[in-house]
Amino acid sequence: MAAGVNRKISAASARAHTRRAKQNASFKLPSGICTNILLVLFAGILAWAYQAIQPPIPKTCGSPDGPPVTASRIKLKDGRYLAYKEHGVPRDAAKYKIVYVHGFDSCRHDAVVANTLLPEIVEALGVYIVSFDRPGYGESDPNPKRTVQSLPLDIEELADQLGLGSKFYVIGFSMGGQVIWSCLKYIPHRLAGAALLAPVVNYWWPGFPTNLVTEAYQQQLPQDQWAVRVSHYAPWLTYWWNTQKWFPSSSVVAHSTDILNSEDKKLLPEIVSTRNYTVRVSFCYKVACTCIVTCIRDVNSCFCRLWWFGHGNLLAY
Repeated sequence: MAAGVNRKISAASARAHTRRAKQNASFKLPSGICTNILLVLFAGILAWAYQAIQPPIPKTCGSPDGPPVTASRIKLKDGRYLAYKEHGVPRDAAKYKIVYVHGFDSCRHDAVVANTLLPEIVEALGVYIVSFDRPGYGESDPNPKRTVQSLPLDIEELADQLGLGSKFYVIGFSMGGQVIWSCLKYIPHRLAGAALLAPVVNYWWPGFPTNLVTEAYQQQLPQDQWAVRVSHYAPWLTYWWNTQKWFPSSSVVAHSTDILNSEDKKLLPEIVSTRNYTVRVSFCYKVACTCIVTCIRDVNSCFCRLWWFGHGNLLAY
């Protein structure tokens, strides 16, 4: 009997010891710590996402950490500098005074009209052309407060400081064409004439025929259709969209030749082999330290929702 009792006690003690061991071995987190961990992880993800969508801080020419100033520049009323380059006959002797607006990811040196007109024609007609670096390109200071109206006012101030007179002509190439629309809206009283060369349009501009806009929009590469949508509906996401590597971004921002047709591709080797063109493009990339930031602002400005006026009505001008 004693032996049996001892065996029972031993078995009971063993079970109790096992339960105590399991209780001691089980680890319980303090109340609320799981929620705190999730909140910290969520905050970390938000911080990473915020950093990913923020473009780098722009640098300006002439600043301690920026490239040197080599261009002729004017100082605007708000303190920014605008770089420019003059072409053709002297402005005092000119019959036609033209302000040329360059396109996307370019600079004042790539003035298509000034670089392609024959000198004989320029002299005979008395043509003066001033090209300038749009804000953030080349040696012009960026304009973080850029609006649809700001660049026409910059052009007006450039014309006044150079003494171009009460009226002058404007020509916009590619994405520079959007600036011409703004000039027609905000400074029509200063324009002697306006011209658009292969202009980029906003597919959401009011007044454009829906069927024509839809057809033009669908002719883009799928990745460009998405890039345009992002810049229109979520402009705060444009920088991340065009710098991430997970899926194709804008072929224009990436300088892809896929957007060119067969005839354009035949001309491309001839253009690239031209030394002056190469020098101009090289200059734009070396000097425009804010290039990617400016390009993103360019895209957002072109396809944003701030174009509230109907462009069809401006054609009557």
